[in-house]
Amino acid sequence: MTRIATGPLPTSIVGSLPKPSWLAQPETLWSPWALEGDALTEGRRDALRLTAHEQRLAGLDIVSDGEQTRQHFVTTFLEHLSGVDFARRETVRIRDRYDASVPTVVGAVAREKPVFVDDARFLRAQTAQPIKWALPGPMTMVDTLADRHYGSREKLAWEFAAILNQEARELEAAGVDVIQFDEPAFNVFFDEVRDWGVAALERAAEGLRAETVVHICYGYGIPANTEWKATLGSQWRQYEQTFPLLQASSIDTVSLECLHSRVPMELIELIRGKGVMVGAIDVASDAIESPEEVAETLRKVLDYVDAENLIPSTNCGMAPLRREVARGKLAALTAGAEIVRGELGAAR
Repeated sequence: MTRIATGPLPTSIVGSLPKPSWLAQPETLWSPWALEGDALTEGRRDALRLTAHEQRLAGLDIVSDGEQTRQHFVTTFLEHLSGVDFARRETVRIRDRYDASVPTVVGAVAREKPVFVDDARFLRAQTAQPIKWALPGPMTMVDTLADRHYGSREKLAWEFAAILNQEARELEAAGVDVIQFDEPAFNVFFDEVRDWGVAALERAAEGLRAETVVHICYGYGIPANTEWKATLGSQWRQYEQTFPLLQASSIDTVSLECLHSRVPMELIELIRGKGVMVGAIDVASDAIESPEEVAETLRKVLDYVDAENLIPSTNCGMAPLRREVARGKLAALTAGAEIVRGELGAAR
C-alpha cells in the first residue's frame, strides 16, 4: 500500500470549498463563473492560491485545490474530452434518484490534452506540503451523461478509466502526492460495482506511485440527496456491499461519510488494513462542529481503523456553504485531530 509520508492522523478535505464571490455566486452548487476570458483564468488561479493559503492557516496536513478551477466535479472533466457533445443534451436519471440535463456521448471519447495538470502544477508551487487532486471515477462519469455511441455502460467506463489514467499519471508527474477518484455511484449500482466498477477504478489508478483514494459518500446536502437519505431507513448499509471489494483491491485509501450519518460504524472494519479517510465534518449543516465532537468521532472510528491508517476528513465537499462556515469547520477538523493525537501520544 502506498501512503505518503506525513505525521499521525493527517488531516485533509474530501473535495470542494466555497468559491470567492468575485469568482462564482456564493452558497450555490455548480454556479456559473462570474468572470470571462483572461479575467476568469486569473481569477481561478487567485482562488486556487487563496484556498491553499486558507487550508494551511487552518492547519491541514494535505492541501487540495478545493475545486476552485472547476464548476462541476464530473462535467468540467468531460468538457475537455472529444466525443462528448455539450450542445446535444438529454435528461437522464442521476444516481437513480434525480433527473438532470447532461451532455451526450456521440463518438469515441478521447483526451486530446491534459485537463487539470497546469492547475495542479500551480497548486504545487503554492506549498511544500503534500497535495491532493480529485478526479471523477469511471462509473460516476458514465452515470453523469447520455450515451449514444457505445451502448454499454461497462465499455464506456473502461474507455474513461484509460483516459483518467493518462490524466492521473501526468498529475503525479506534476507533483501531486494523493490522487482521489470520486465514485458516489458506488453507493447505488452494487451489481455493476461488483462486475466491473472496482476493476475499472483499478485501471484508472494503474501504475501510480501516488497514494490512491476512492471517495464514496451520500452526496452534497442538496434536497435530492437528503430526500434519498430519508428513504434509507435507520441504518445505511450501502458500504457493506462495496467495502469487501475495495479491501481486496489495489486502491490504497477509502474515503467515507461518517458524522451524522446512519452508517453503522462497525462496517469500517470491512476495510481494515486500508487507509481510511473518515468524514468527521458534516457538510450538510451550517453548524460548526466543536473540536471535541470531531475527536469523539475519531475515537469511535479507532475501534475499527489502525491509527496509522486514519485520515480525519470531511463527509463530502463544502462548496454550498458560506466561506466563514467552511473555515470554521476546517479549524474544528484540525483541532479535533490534535486532541486525539495527544491522547495517542503521537508526536507530530
